[in-house]
Amino acid sequence: MTWRTVVIRDRAKLDYKMNYLTVRKEQEIKRININELYMIIVESTAVSITSVLLNELIKNKVQVLFCDEKRNPCSNLIALYGSHDTSLKYRTQINWKVNIVESIWTKIVYEKIKKQYDFLKELNKKEYKLLEQYLEELEYNDVTNREGHSAKVYFNSLYGKDFNRDKECFTNSALNYGYAIILSAFNREIVASGYATQFGFNHHNQYNPFNLSCDLMEPFRIIVDKIVYSFGNCGEFSTEHKNLLIQMLNNYVYIDNKKQTVANAIKIYTQSIFKSLNEEDLTLIKTYRYEL
Repeated sequence: MTWRTVVIRDRAKLDYKMNYLTVRKEQEIKRININELYMIIVESTAVSITSVLLNELIKNKVQVLFCDEKRNPCSNLIALYGSHDTSLKYRTQINWKVNIVESIWTKIVYEKIKKQYDFLKELNKKEYKLLEQYLEELEYNDVTNREGHSAKVYFNSLYGKDFNRDKECFTNSALNYGYAIILSAFNREIVASGYATQFGFNHHNQYNPFNLSCDLMEPFRIIVDKIVYSFGNCGEFSTEHKNLLIQMLNNYVYIDNKKQTVANAIKIYTQSIFKSLNEEDLTLIKTYRYEL
């Protein structure tokens, strides 16, 4: 069972020996069984890593997230082929019927706005009523962009009307860090299922290699939002904050009437999306919730 997320924050050498990740520091050596690993976050640029370890991590579908000199996630190690029938999956993917894709996107948008609505209502923010209206106004394929309008109302309600997602501040640093972890988890599941992350439903940016991941993760952003909101405005985005965001993958939600970790919920949800697309049946999609 893969469940451990390991963060490397200091100078170290990472290598592989007998199915173990070996972390060598100046006066310390730690070993972790690769079968336990879900994700590795290499936060320091003073880390060296052997190619044999990278190869073993890829084979075992362990996500590796690399950070830049500012310790912000900047790249993601992804296998070229995540399944034995990847070529077939790619051909299937580019032939998914437009009406099914657009119907699923509509459902994704609904789930995202509904979770934002629930959160604002939980906080007694009066703006939840406007999100309720947007849910009622949501049209097929979200042609009126209720998602975009909801996002503006939602963030302004949480952080004030002067807030925007391009602003350099504690809140955006925390949100971006958390979203990067969720995105990496979706990359893992999409590639492991044999599909390409580049071809999205609604995201079509030619410079974005993760368009599909960005689409599928939308209803899961609220998990990050809730954690970041609980921080308040602390001024400095610290290691403690990062640890809480990393830990969210092991938090619990309910999906398919079972209690699952967020990481497992992402896997179940992603696989259900692909099954829905391939069988052209929207009822097969499994969405998560916080409680029964």
